[in-house]
Amino acid sequence: MAGFLNFTKDKQINKVIEVDINLIIPNPHQPRTEFYENDIAALAESIAQNGILQPLSVRRAGERFELIAGERRLRAAKMCGFTVVPCIVHEISERHSAILALVENIQRQDLSFFDEAVAIEKLITYYGMTQEDAAAKLGKAQSTIANKLRLLRLSEDERELITRFNLTERHARALLKLGSSSERLTILEKVVKNNLNVERTERLIEDYLGKERVKASYKKRSKVFQNVKMFVNTINKAVETMQAAGICADSKKIQNEEYIEYRVRIPITNK
Repeated sequence: MAGFLNFTKDKQINKVIEVDINLIIPNPHQPRTEFYENDIAALAESIAQNGILQPLSVRRAGERFELIAGERRLRAAKMCGFTVVPCIVHEISERHSAILALVENIQRQDLSFFDEAVAIEKLITYYGMTQEDAAAKLGKAQSTIANKLRLLRLSEDERELITRFNLTERHARALLKLGSSSERLTILEKVVKNNLNVERTERLIEDYLGKERVKASYKKRSKVFQNVKMFVNTINKAVETMQAAGICADSKKIQNEEYIEYRVRIPITNK
């Protein structure tokens, strides 16, 4: 700690220094929402044997240091009982710090795909990036970024189920074919209950959509039939009204597979 206090702020910039672990505050823009204790414990065992090989990245925040990247290493160091950790101090703005934290975490393979999607959305929404900008920053195709963002159409309940039962990103994308959250939750229950892989999940969704299309077709035809029935009743009522008025009108119904034909005969003069 004494060695740390001997550095001036200027000399700390972009240098590896040891920082009191209690002076490091978390990054408010950390995209990772879950830290698995087993992973942290495994990292702590490695750090206990080999030390922290990659310094944490921080920036000055008054008398403290705000973490930019390295929260897993920080947690593991605390688990090991370390009082100081090696850090590189960067002289950057809060906005730049947030972007670096998001980018660094997005590029890690162990970030959940939902956390990754939320982080990408932050880059675009909060920091004024386009999808093309975010794609270039992350080294991904623009179509990949678009597909990641589509995952956020799933509700919190849907995301929670997908995460809890360790379903894949492909499971999540397949569910997006369904139009409503209630439909997706119904399918999700079947996927979880029957432990369906991606291919079987996709078939289940296609079967469901096929049945829904058939139902929609029946509803459409039923509606048309109801309208035709109403028109026929109107014609019959008109003929009956004329007959009641003494006009010798009559009607004839001719029906085939393609249409219904009605012929109404009204005499020009009554005889």
